[in-house]
Amino acid sequence: MNWWKIVGGVFGGAVILAIGLLIGHFGISKAPADEVSQDVDEDFISTFIKEVDNKKIEDNLRKLSVKPHMATTAGDDNLVKMIYDLWNDKSFGLDEAKVQYYNVFLSFPNKNNPNNVQVLSTASTALFTSRLTEEGITKDQNDTDVVKPYAAYAPSGNPKGKLVYANQGKLSDFQYLANDESIDLNGTIAIVRYGGAGRSAKVINAAQFGVVGVIVYTDPKDINDGKADPSDTYPHSWYMPPSGVERGSYTEDFGDLLTPYYPAKNYTYRRNARSIVGIPPLPTQPIGFEDAKTLICNLKGNAAPSSWQGSLGCSYNLGPGFKENSLYNGSDVKVNVYNTEEVKPSANVMGFIRGSVEPDRYVMYGNHRDSWVHGAIDPSSGTAVMLEITRVLGTKLKQGKWRPRRSIIFGSWGAEEFGLIGSTEFAEEYYNKLRDRTVAYINVDISVFANATLRAQGTPPVQDVIFTAAKQVQTPLSSSVSVYDNWIRYFNRSSELYGKTIPQLGTLGAGSDYAPFLHYLGISCMDLAYTYDRSKTSARIYPAYHTAFDTFDYAAKHIDPGFTSHQTVARTAGNVLIRLADSRIVPLRPRDYGETLETYYKNAETNFNKNDLSAKQISLEPLKKAIERFNAASDALMKLINEIKNSKEEPLIIRMINDQLMLLERAFIDHYAFPNQLYYSHVIWASRSSSVVTFPGLADAYLLASTTHLEEHWDQVRHHLTIAIHSVEHAASTLETAASL
Repeated sequence: MNWWKIVGGVFGGAVILAIGLLIGHFGISKAPADEVSQDVDEDFISTFIKEVDNKKIEDNLRKLSVKPHMATTAGDDNLVKMIYDLWNDKSFGLDEAKVQYYNVFLSFPNKNNPNNVQVLSTASTALFTSRLTEEGITKDQNDTDVVKPYAAYAPSGNPKGKLVYANQGKLSDFQYLANDESIDLNGTIAIVRYGGAGRSAKVINAAQFGVVGVIVYTDPKDINDGKADPSDTYPHSWYMPPSGVERGSYTEDFGDLLTPYYPAKNYTYRRNARSIVGIPPLPTQPIGFEDAKTLICNLKGNAAPSSWQGSLGCSYNLGPGFKENSLYNGSDVKVNVYNTEEVKPSANVMGFIRGSVEPDRYVMYGNHRDSWVHGAIDPSSGTAVMLEITRVLGTKLKQGKWRPRRSIIFGSWGAEEFGLIGSTEFAEEYYNKLRDRTVAYINVDISVFANATLRAQGTPPVQDVIFTAAKQVQTPLSSSVSVYDNWIRYFNRSSELYGKTIPQLGTLGAGSDYAPFLHYLGISCMDLAYTYDRSKTSARIYPAYHTAFDTFDYAAKHIDPGFTSHQTVARTAGNVLIRLADSRIVPLRPRDYGETLETYYKNAETNFNKNDLSAKQISLEPLKKAIERFNAASDALMKLINEIKNSKEEPLIIRMINDQLMLLERAFIDHYAFPNQLYYSHVIWASRSSSVVTFPGLADAYLLASTTHLEEHWDQVRHHLTIAIHSVEHAASTLETAASL
C-alpha cells in the first residue's frame, strides 16, 4: 500500500472540498443584510397609488372586451397571446411569463342548430319559439362569435310536456307542487327562475319529481328591481333588457370534471363522462324574461304563492298547461337542446416577479380571462385592473427602483366560467409547492359591480391588511374620504376584539378562482371588488351578468363612467399585494380567526339542544377549551411580533414566525372530513346546508341527527365535533412555539 498516495489523495480532496465550499459561499447570490431586514416601503406604496391610471384601465378594458372570448374560442386565444406577449416583453418589466395548457372537458351548443323552447299545438305545429339570440341593441350583440344562449353541461334532448311554474327550483318548491292534488309533475316541463338554488341543483331537484325538461329565466323582480319595460332597461339604464339571457355552467363541482384531484394533462386518467355527478340529468335551456312572460302569463291552474310572484306584469299561476282562453290551450312545451361535449386545450397565462430575499415564498394574484360573451364586467374588469397593476410594478422593476421581498405570481386563469377549471388544474399540478410556499392569494374577478363601496371577502387573517390598505386609498367621489371610511358606512359589524365598529369582511364560498386555493390547499384568500348600495337596489348581481349586453359600452356608461372605481380597486388590491410581498413580517393577523371561532362556538351552544346533547353524552366543552388555547397562542405570537417588529432580529426567527402565520390556514384542512364533497377540505369554510352558522360538518350532522334521532346520525355529530376540535387544536399548535411540542 502506497501511504504517500493516500495522504496526498486525502490532502487533495480536502483542498478541492475547501475550494468548493468557498465557491458555494461566495457564488450563491444573497440579498444584502439591509435588504434582509428591510420592511415594506410606505413611500413606494404611495407612489404606486399615484401611478395607477384610470385611463389605462379603460384602454385595457376596451381591448379585452372588443370580441366575445368564451373559453378555448378564437377570441380567448387572442387574449392568451395578448397577455403573454405583454408580460413576456422584457421592456414591460416582469421577470418571466409562460402559457400552460390543460386538456379539459367542456360543453358547447350546436352553432348551426341553436337550442330553443317551443310551444307545440296538438297538431305539433310550433305556435311559439323562443329567441335564438338576444336583441341587437348595439353592434356587439350582432357579432357572429356571440354564443347562442345555452346551459353548459345540460344533456341534449327534445322532451315535451305540460308546463308548470316551479319558482326557484328549490327542493321545497317542487315538494310544494307535488303536494298540490291538481298537479301531477310526471312528464312535465318546469320553468324556474334564477336564484334560491344553484343552476344545476334546480334541474337535479326537478328530476326527482318526474319532470322531463327545465327552462330557466331571470325574473326582473330579482335582477331589475322589478323594471321590465324596454324604456327602463339597457341602453337607457343598467337593467337587463327583456331579451337578455343569463348563460352559465350547470355543474355543482369545480375543476375539470373528468380528472378530479389530478391536472388534466395528456397522461392523466379520465373517468367516464357518465360517472359525473352534479350536472343536469335533464335537457335544460335558459331564456329571456320577455319569452318567459309569454309562457308564464298564459299558464292556468292555481295561483302561485305570493312569495313566488314576480314582475312580468301578470299573476303567476302554477299550471300544468295553458289557459283555456289562451292561444296555447292544450299545447305542450318542448325543450330542444343540442349541446355537445368535448375535451379541448385551455390556457393559463402566468406572470412572475422573483423575490429578492424569500424567492421561495409566493404571493399570488389571479383573475380569470374567459367570458360567456364580451365579458366587459365579468371578468374583463378584473383583468383590466390586473394588467394595470403589472404595468406599474413592471415599470418599477425595469427602472431598478423596486423588487419585492417575496415572489409574486400573477395568474390569468382559463375556463373559469365552466367551473373554475384553469385555477383548479393549476392548484392540482403544483399542489405540494403551493401548499408549502404560498403566503396568500388575492382574487379580483369582477372588479366593479357598481361604484358605491368596496366589498371585501376573505378568511379572517387577511382582514387587517385589507383594512390598512383601504385606509390609505381615497374613494373615487371624495379625496377626503378613505375607502375604509366609506366601506364602513355600507358593510359593518361590531367587534369586541377591536372594541369598535369595523367594516364587515364577507366570507368566501366557491364563486370564483379563490376556491381551489382556499378549500383544497388551505391558503389565506381574499376577493376584492367595488359594488352597489344595497339600500338602492335588490339586484341579485349586476343586471347584464352573463348576457350579450355585458359590453364595454355597458361598463363605460352604466357601471363605472370614468373608470375611477376600477382605479380604486387597483389601488387597494395593489396596496394589499405589495404589503403581503414586502413586509418583513407577513401581515396576516391570526387573532382575527379567534372571533370567528368564538362566534361558531356560541352559535352551536345557542342553537343545539342542550338536553339532546347531554342525553347522547356529547359535550361542547372540549371545543371551547380548544378555542381558548387558540386565542392564547394567537395573543402570545402577536406579542412576540410586536416586540421584535422594529428590531434587527435574526432572519431565521423572522422566517419561523412567517411560516407560522402562513401555515395557520393549512391547519384547518382535513382531506378526510368531507369525503362526499370534491375539494372541500376546509373545516371552517366548507359548504353547509344548515342555517346555523358554525362548523359546517358539525352543523349539518346535528341538523340530520336532530331530525331523524337515529344513533348512526348522532355518531356523525360526534365525528364532526372531533374534526372541529382537532382542527382548532392543530391551529393552536401551529401558532405556539415551533421549537417544542
